Amino acid sequence: MPELPEVETVVRGLRAIVSGQTIRAITFRGLPKNASVSPRVSRHRTLHAALTGRTIERVDRRGKNIIMRLTDDVVLWVHLKMTGQFHYLPADHPPDKHHLVIYRFESFEETGKELIFRDYRRFGYHKVLTSDELQTQPGYTDLGPEPLTMSAEEFVALAHRRPRQLKQALLDQSFIAGCGNIYADESLFAARLHPRRLTTTVSKRKLTELFTHLQTLLQRSIDLMGTSVDTYRGINGQVGSFQKYLLAYNREGEPCPRCGQTLRREKIGSRSAHYCPKCQRAPRRSPLPLSK
Repeated sequence: MPELPEVETVVRGLRAIVSGQTIRAITFRGLPKNASVSPRVSRHRTLHAALTGRTIERVDRRGKNIIMRLTDDVVLWVHLKMTGQFHYLPADHPPDKHHLVIYRFESFEETGKELIFRDYRRFGYHKVLTSDELQTQPGYTDLGPEPLTMSAEEFVALAHRRPRQLKQALLDQSFIAGCGNIYADESLFAARLHPRRLTTTVSKRKLTELFTHLQTLLQRSIDLMGTSVDTYRGINGQVGSFQKYLLAYNREGEPCPRCGQTLRREKIGSRSAHYCPKCQRAPRRSPLPLSK
């Protein structure tokens, strides 16, 4: 799933294309289960009825979510999920069965281009609602702070609030928003912290170091247009290049670039963690309670 740097890359691409654009028409080819329209926006409950004639005023990112703010206090909330992509292509581009939503703008007569949402696994979603309704939506209101704007002190306080494994904490969107497998693995590797280490057992100094690495990695990935592993692509299939600098993620069986030990992949909960067993020492097991 695209993480913070990948979604930020898409958002920046969309800003350049759709900011100030008025939606002229929408062709809806799929996503029947993953598109919803609030009755407060349109009684017809369709994307076409809800969005046609509205102007996109701003495109923002919150965690892994794309938020397009339109006129009349209307919001288009898009999540790419696993394979969602946006393409801005000429209208005569060869059709693709995975082109699920096609947006045509007032500028079409001049550009001849349409904005296409493509998603071959069809997990991505479009939701149209008011700004007030957005503030009450699960999956949005429960998002934690943004890692690029929060402070190290806030991060340490959140980590020390209750014990949980570091990898699971970093993946929890209510802990911090936007981090996923790639940047969790890479930041833990950089900080030499085992993914199973409990947050409450890590010193303030080491947590600050972890947070600094996380911020640096996220920002560097944004600068390089994200990490193109699996299916992630930016606007028009643009490929990111941060994958060239991955040191731990998806490198199980390879030698650690620091010590030469074989990198491991381990299941933690329902997710995988990649780490070096030598550089990232496993936490000691708590002794069993003595029997009476």
